Amino acid sequence: MCRWRCPLFRVIPLLDGVAFRSVLTSPATEARSSNALSRFQLFPFAAMSASYFAHIGFFNPYLPLWLKDLGFSITIIGLLTAVQAATRVLAPYGWGWLSDHTGERVKLLRFCAGAALLCSCGLLVEGGVGWLAFVLLLMFIHTSAMMPMSEAALAHWVSSGKGFDARRYGRVRLWGSLGFLVTVMAAGVWFERMGMQSFPVWAVGSLLLLNVSVWWLPNHREAAHHDEARPPVWGVLRQSHVQWFFATVFFHVLSHIGVYVFFSLYLDELGYSKTMIGVLWAVSVAAEIVWFFTQSRWLPRFSLSTWLLICAAVMVLRMGLTTWAAGWLFALLLAQVLHALTFATHHTVCISLLSQYFPDRLRGRGQALYSSIGYGVPGVLGAMGGGALSDAFGLSTVYGVSMAMSVLACGCAWRCVRSND
Repeated sequence: MCRWRCPLFRVIPLLDGVAFRSVLTSPATEARSSNALSRFQLFPFAAMSASYFAHIGFFNPYLPLWLKDLGFSITIIGLLTAVQAATRVLAPYGWGWLSDHTGERVKLLRFCAGAALLCSCGLLVEGGVGWLAFVLLLMFIHTSAMMPMSEAALAHWVSSGKGFDARRYGRVRLWGSLGFLVTVMAAGVWFERMGMQSFPVWAVGSLLLLNVSVWWLPNHREAAHHDEARPPVWGVLRQSHVQWFFATVFFHVLSHIGVYVFFSLYLDELGYSKTMIGVLWAVSVAAEIVWFFTQSRWLPRFSLSTWLLICAAVMVLRMGLTTWAAGWLFALLLAQVLHALTFATHHTVCISLLSQYFPDRLRGRGQALYSSIGYGVPGVLGAMGGGALSDAFGLSTVYGVSMAMSVLACGCAWRCVRSND
């Protein structure tokens, strides 16, 4: 018994003392100890983050390779992968509004997970481009809503009178990175040996795991506001520093689309094996895990807007290495390590700024705007434009354009720094 339990006690401290428990305390207990309640909430959120990104860890890197295995051109692959980004344009805001309106974030998360699982079964049915686009659309309408809603709920639990707690957020969020790391490595080895035919089965299985985790979340209902005047989102968006924030997020994520959509295809074209493709993805995730675990040491050294500028500048270097030195494994490894700054740091800073810009009853819609402006529109433009560029000029062109987008992100981040001074 001791041998079985000891590893658990080594894992739990990563959650900053979070108890292995998801039981919601009574209202009286909540009133007495809101901090204790929030600790009880964090482990289920860590489990959900791990299972969600375990799904993403195999789905996003290997969907293009599966579509290629089915015989589709890069343009069609770009269009099909753009479906995910297209759903992020409007769907997250609709779900975010509904969660703010009802306060039932957990019930909505459970519904979305169940619907996505049912829709994923359509991948098991042979069909053409239209059928796959329809199935992916239904899947992504529901999965694209899950992270904004869960991030809004998590931001609520890790915030206190002193503001957003980056340390506790990072300790929860790193479990998502661990989930991604496990599946991107395992799937790479599996697909290398067994072929891509089992991709739909992986999709169904990973979403089944996600459904188990969301039912572990405590069914806590936040205060609903349908009978009250909703706070004006446009009032926040008219502030110049918020506008520059969303501008730099837009260009920063747009510069990442070449990695998110075409990186596996790019490496495959360069002759890397699927196992090595999985390793290179895993290196980036391992780097972000280290950052999430240690970020409380580094974030206080600069202002949040300054970190946005640093992340954008590092992205210029990362895309330069990926564009011109991809044939050199060491350069690719270095570029992937920089993911700790270009994604993990950037993401934490964005969540922290969103908690400041969109507090309380605006939180769900703020997260949804971040998902739509930061990942929806750039994802559509990047996937469709990248597919066209790849067919016309080759995949390396995508990363040259991505580097240009990261330069624009630097400019917007600089204006964000100036507007916050």
